[in-house]
Amino acid sequence: MATSKPAGTEVVSLDSLAKQRRDALPQPTTYELHDVTFTLPPMRLLPFELQERVGDLNNVPGVLRDVLGAEKLREMYEAGFTFLDIELIAQEWQKRSGLEPGESPASAAS
Repeated sequence: MATSKPAGTEVVSLDSLAKQRRDALPQPTTYELHDVTFTLPPMRLLPFELQERVGDLNNVPGVLRDVLGAEKLREMYEAGFTFLDIELIAQEWQKRSGLEPGESPASAAS
């Protein structure tokens, strides 16, 4: 059964605009620290459910686990990553994602 839209209601498809914005984002960046290599996508390409945790230095390991996987996070632990290292990763990731310091992907769009 086909549903009809109410008269006078405009439907705006954002699919094309969303694709253009995704295509304009920087490419994923590969980093190396303490002989551990890992690749992070631009923050704006992260799944929506991660947006609240990105930029929260209290849960950087959780975000990295979700983005990189538990095995890569374990490799980082074994390499002796420090909180200072995690701060550096977060800052560089933010910068290479095209975000200003302190700006989250959610606030960039607002």
